[in-house]
Amino acid sequence: MKTPEQFLEENGFVAAADLDRAALLSAFISEMEKGLKGEPSSLMMIPTFVGVNGKIPEGSSAAVLDAGGTNFRGAIVSIPPKISDKQNQPMPGTKGEVDEETFYNAFASEVKRLEGKPSCKKLGWCFSYPAEATKDLDAKLVRWTKNIKAPAIVGQFVGKELLKRTGGEGIAVVNDTVATLLAAKATEGDKTYSSYIGFILGTGTNTAYVEKNKNILKMSGLDPEGSMIINAESGAFDKAPRSKFDDAADAKTGNPGIGLLEKRIAGAYLGGVGLEIYKAAAKEGLFSKEAASALGGLGALETMDFDNFCAGFKKEGRDNVLDTIFASPDDAKMAKRLGLPVFERAAVLTAVQLAAFVIKSGEGADPSAPVAINADGSTYYKTRAIPFDATVRRELDEMLVQRRNVHYAITPQVDDAPMVGAAIAAML
Repeated sequence: MKTPEQFLEENGFVAAADLDRAALLSAFISEMEKGLKGEPSSLMMIPTFVGVNGKIPEGSSAAVLDAGGTNFRGAIVSIPPKISDKQNQPMPGTKGEVDEETFYNAFASEVKRLEGKPSCKKLGWCFSYPAEATKDLDAKLVRWTKNIKAPAIVGQFVGKELLKRTGGEGIAVVNDTVATLLAAKATEGDKTYSSYIGFILGTGTNTAYVEKNKNILKMSGLDPEGSMIINAESGAFDKAPRSKFDDAADAKTGNPGIGLLEKRIAGAYLGGVGLEIYKAAAKEGLFSKEAASALGGLGALETMDFDNFCAGFKKEGRDNVLDTIFASPDDAKMAKRLGLPVFERAAVLTAVQLAAFVIKSGEGADPSAPVAINADGSTYYKTRAIPFDATVRRELDEMLVQRRNVHYAITPQVDDAPMVGAAIAAML
């Protein structure tokens, strides 16, 4: 019988140890540069017109809205990071289609509530849907995701429309990855960072970093001495090795061929890749007949169950289908040897993309002023199958510090980073 490692290799799965870090880094940076030039690229490299210059005064505060899921939140955010008067409400359009007035009135009512608090006149809005950023820090909605039904809002400048209903003086609209980057500034204290990266790895993934204006060649009229945050939409990177299992799992998603890096590292997809591996392995005779039969009837696999099984962790109050399927010690051992490489590969690919952004920033030469990385998301911090954060740091140490003498720092995790970052965008 072939080993699980041989089986994976024969089907095009490149193990973490065999990934060519240098080639992947080169490919990632090349895609970034093409995107900045406006050339065909898997990375959109969206200019946001948001900068990071300036120190945030202690005691500064802003009213914040955070929209990006089934609920939206409003709160007052002050620096050092403190969130008060937070309130959750259903996101308009999640429980049926809503018109323009219903949509904006929900947010306007929340702004009115916050205006009665001892805060300030600044307003930030974390708006986590595909949108075009504008120079005045507004956002033009391109399309809805997450099953929001509010078609009248598509194509509108959401900040401008909200201000019509609130009479406010201004608003800064940013997406969640940009906000996560900005939240790193809240951790500065007396530290010095040479640049910033915002990284989200949860259900999905994305990265934002600070780029010099002179390198954003697809835009004219920018101050060549300035810089701004770029929203890379990094989950779309398409140059990483693909296995037969990745292709099979991708074909069963709602957007095949799109978000290929995301589908190798993010929580919404790792279970699907694992299931394709297990089903193919069963056909190759790597499991008992009982396990193979049970796998044949399994239509989906949650990443949480896949992760917990590979970690040998039993979550209280949650039955794991894999514990039942791989009940025999031999099946369980084989399944873990086949499953752990999925998480190990995800950690290395995560480190590669973070290293690419650090290198592209052109900063981090001085160890006393590293590039700050604010990482956010459940997959990054809560994966159990491997020590994910430690693996990423070890890889970054090798790719950046040891090979290039480039320095980075993963900042302390910021609670409610999107809200904190949206407040900082308004303050700056």
